Amino acid sequence: MLALETHGDVTRLRFSTRVSRALGYEVSAYRVRGMLIDTGFPAVARELAGWLDSASLQGVVITHHHEDHAGNLELIARGGLPIAVAPMTLSAVRELGALDMYRRICWGQPALLTTPIAPFVARGMRLIHLPGHSPDHHVVWDAQTRTLFSGDLFIGVKVRIAQEDEVVAEQIKSLRAAIALAPERVFCAHRGPVANPIATLQAKADWLEEITGEIARLTEQGLSEREITTRVLGREGMVAITSRGKLSKRNLMRSAGKQR
Repeated sequence: MLALETHGDVTRLRFSTRVSRALGYEVSAYRVRGMLIDTGFPAVARELAGWLDSASLQGVVITHHHEDHAGNLELIARGGLPIAVAPMTLSAVRELGALDMYRRICWGQPALLTTPIAPFVARGMRLIHLPGHSPDHHVVWDAQTRTLFSGDLFIGVKVRIAQEDEVVAEQIKSLRAAIALAPERVFCAHRGPVANPIATLQAKADWLEEITGEIARLTEQGLSEREITTRVLGREGMVAITSRGKLSKRNLMRSAGKQR
């Protein structure tokens, strides 16, 4: 399913499937200045291809390698559109193997990237490396309109689960760097337009620092990982069970605990 929203000069492409909606997930790509930021996930390739037929794009920009953002990269490349993508993201996409089952069920397995990529210069836009969510995570900054396309930098203020390779310390630094840009608009890949963007990004950074301090305090008291996770973040839910711990509160607790 593809639903379109207009926010001034920005078009939001909201991608979902019956499965992803049942799991509570959708992903957005954004069209701005004749370019598309991210590609959606493999299970919506047909919807994306249909939209591309009349989109008249100049090129595509990729924030990071995860399949819900770069999952249709081969489709884009095969269609001949130039692509702006960081070398580390491109390497990660090319090295991507079979996804864990929970990710395949929700998003689908990306097609192997075999088509050569034509480079795209996204004029007026900057790809800024702000890691934490993933090592290759970037945001897209439009200085002229003071608009930040934040990829997965935000997602929500108090997101209590994390993947195994997320790094809380880097997330906090990246959030502070995004705030320093003084964005007037922020578009999140999962939440859409972010209200009161600077204050909201600040709230997320502050919360991550708060739980980092609490986890450090409880660790010094000798509590177990399970006890600390439950006290700070609550009990694990179905997401941790279905992902076999790949997406869990314990991952977030472990990452935050490494900061000090």
